[in-house]
Amino acid sequence: MHAFDILGDPVRRRILELLATGDLTSGEVVESISAEFGIGQPAVSMQLKVLREHGFATVRPAGTRRIYSIDTGPMAEVDVWLNQFRHFWTQHLDALDTEIRRGRHRGSTGD
Repeated sequence: MHAFDILGDPVRRRILELLATGDLTSGEVVESISAEFGIGQPAVSMQLKVLREHGFATVRPAGTRRIYSIDTGPMAEVDVWLNQFRHFWTQHLDALDTEIRRGRHRGSTGD
């Protein structure tokens, strides 16, 4: 499965967003995702399995709990693909930065 196939699912994207903030137990992931998407533990577990099997997440046991962490390796594939488009928004962000600096400069001179 391609990285974009994995990221195309909103539940998986949200799980990755949660894991990007730090390690979580499977119970914490299930609680958050169930509340946001209205799906049960088996459906969340299936999405965690997909993320794990395709390298986006890792899991380690901690007693009776399972701790999930994000694995950023597959994101490199996404980053490489996005790189061909990066110049489109970089130019706009550079222009915005220039305008912001001009505004600050004008504001400091009393104009």
